[in-house]
This record gives sequence, structure tokens and C-alpha cells, in this order.
Amino acid sequence: MADSFIVSDVRIFTGEDVIENGFVVVSDSKIKSFDSGPAPKDSTATVISKPGHTLLPGLIDAHIHADKGNPLALTQALRFGVTTVMDMHNEPRNISKLSTLAAESKEAADIKFALLGACIENGWPVPVVTAHDKSAETMAEIAAWPRLTNGEEAAAYVASAVAGGASYIKLMHESGTAMGQQFAHPTQELQEAVVRAAHEHGKPAVAHATCLADTLTVLRAGVDGLTHTFCDQPPTQELTDAYKANNAWVNPTLAALGSLTKEGQAIAERFAHDPRVEGRIDEGGKQRLCQCMGFSAGIGKVEYGYESVRQLKAAGIDVICGSDSAGPALGTAFGLSIHHELYLMVTYCGFTPQEALRSATSVTARRFGFNDRGQIAEGLKADLTLVEGNPLENIDATLNLRSVWRDGHQLAL
Repeated sequence: MADSFIVSDVRIFTGEDVIENGFVVVSDSKIKSFDSGPAPKDSTATVISKPGHTLLPGLIDAHIHADKGNPLALTQALRFGVTTVMDMHNEPRNISKLSTLAAESKEAADIKFALLGACIENGWPVPVVTAHDKSAETMAEIAAWPRLTNGEEAAAYVASAVAGGASYIKLMHESGTAMGQQFAHPTQELQEAVVRAAHEHGKPAVAHATCLADTLTVLRAGVDGLTHTFCDQPPTQELTDAYKANNAWVNPTLAALGSLTKEGQAIAERFAHDPRVEGRIDEGGKQRLCQCMGFSAGIGKVEYGYESVRQLKAAGIDVICGSDSAGPALGTAFGLSIHHELYLMVTYCGFTPQEALRSATSVTARRFGFNDRGQIAEGLKADLTLVEGNPLENIDATLNLRSVWRDGHQLAL
């Protein structure tokens, strides 16, 4: 595709608002201008006229794990219109490999990362990783993870992550309650030390928790957001108050919760067998999407997760969209699971399609300070996704993918 092009005669979702018929001008990998009405005359630009289509900002998946440095985390994601992925725990060498891929290939999504999470001895995610893989390679990786015990170690850990390019700091707080287990987990005081160090470096602190009690603990420790909602019991007013006290956001990962409880399997199977995913995901990926992790089966209820999101949304808490996709995470698929997540937000959690799409674009960019993406606006990266139809009326249309651009480069779909 030429360096300069114009997408015209399209509905535009800017990341916030809707222009029913307009154009976007792209030059030198950036959005030069956009407006309603007919496209400007420019003999040097290729004009792509797409009546009946909707142009979106590139989607942002706010929660993945590119296990083993799997390049599909970036290449498959981009095929589904996800132009930025956010890794939430990974070895530095894997992140280095993926960052190089993102920098050198426009056929891959961009990546933001935390590097390794703030782990403790035998704490999360050791139990879930070793449940799938006890190979010598994996056990060697785990041996190199942080094992924080005090505030001094927490400060050194955060400083190292920031020096390694981390955009945010990831806390792990999993007691095992939602899984009927008892796992080693940090004290609130240790989590407070991690959050304090993150904020001293100007980085957001985000946390894993899957039960209500753990969620309240990390919110009291001062985190800026949760990378899951919970499924062990119904939400309470105390939950809403804790989120408000921090002005925190939630990334509910509803599809992953449905896999944990096994209640989401039928919906996942429908996405796996949707004819629109053909050619974008391999058979192995489809098979994994049709299976469930099941760690909370018979204990947790996905409805508790849905209700927590409904309650937090009603209270004005920001909800961002991330999938928790990972190779071993049955019931997820890189890229595709964001469309699954958007569907669940609209169908079960009271979001309008426009609100859901904001959660996967501008809201995430705003909460993480990614000021160069997440919207169609002048001067921002030309990360764009074109779909046929109107996903602002029917969220299912996000899978009607027709073109994806990253930094103005058009991916061949």
C-alpha cells in the first residue's frame, strides 16, 4: 500500500464518537486528518472507497501472555484487527524476541509488556503453569522468577522491570479461593511496597485476582486496575467503594472466567466454528478454544463475574477489554478472544456496542497513557480496522474484517 491513502465513504468510530459518513487521510504512517463528508482531492493518495463499512481504531488487547515468545500472539492478533497487545507476565528473552518482531514487521501487532510479574515463592502463576507443564525448560524459567519477601526486594524488582522497558507493573495475588485451593500469596504490606515503587517510577500497578477477598486486598494496596474480575461470590458495595477509592479500572476477562467455570464453553465453540475465522486461526487453535481450563468448575459462577461488571459499570468504573489469551489457556485464542470478549460485554453486562468498543480502544489507551493510539485522531498512529456492516448496532459485525492497517501498512487478509 502507498505511503499515503484515504479511506472514504465509511462510517467512522473514532474511539469515542461516531461519524456516519466520512473519510480518514493517512500519510507517513500517521493519521493526517479525518472528517465527515466527501474525501478531499489528493492526486498522490490512493483512495479506498468502502460504503457500508465501518472504520475503527486498531483494537487493543489489554491482557495476553505470549508464552514461549509465541509469534502468533502478534501475527494472529493482527489478523483479527488487534493492533496492540499487552503482555502481563513473560520472560525477558521472550519479550525481547517479540519486541523485535513488532519493530521489524508490520505483519505483527505492536506489544506492550510488564516483563515478569511480582511473584513470591510457590505463588501464582506457578500452580497454573506447572499444572500444564513440568518440563525442564519450564522449571528452569520458574526458578528465575522473582521471589519477593520485603519492601527492599519489591523496590529492586520494580526498578529492574522499568529499566527493561516495562510499561506497567504486574502484581500476582491468587489465594486459590475461586479454585477450591490454597496457594501461597503475598501479604498486603508486600503488595503495597510493589505499588509504591511502581508509582515512584510513574508506572501503573495492575493486579491478578480471581476472588472477591483477593480483589479487595490489592485494591487496598493501591493498585490502579485489576486484570480480572472474580467468580467466587456475588459482588458487594464494598467492592464498588474500593474501586472508587483508587479510581481503579477493571479488565474482567469474561471469556477466560467462562473457561475457568466451564460455563462458557458453548459460546467459545461458536466463535471457534464461525466461518469468518477461517484462515486466521489454525485447527489446533480452534481445538484449544473449544476446551475449558475448568479450575473453578463447580466452585465459581461466571454470572458473578457478569454481575460484578454490571455493578462497576453502573458506578462509573472504567472497564477495559483484554482476553487473557495464552497458548496453554484453554478457551482463549490470540486476537479472536477480543471479539468474544466484546460480545460478552454487550450480551451479558449491559454495554452498548459503542461502550464496548471504547473499552477496546480509547479507554485502555487513556488509562495506560498510550497517547499515540486508541483513537482515530490527527497525529496518531494509523492503526485501523475496517469491518463490513455496523458494529455500533450489532457487535457481532466486528468479525466482518475486511482490512487491517498497522502504522499505515495494510495487512493482506
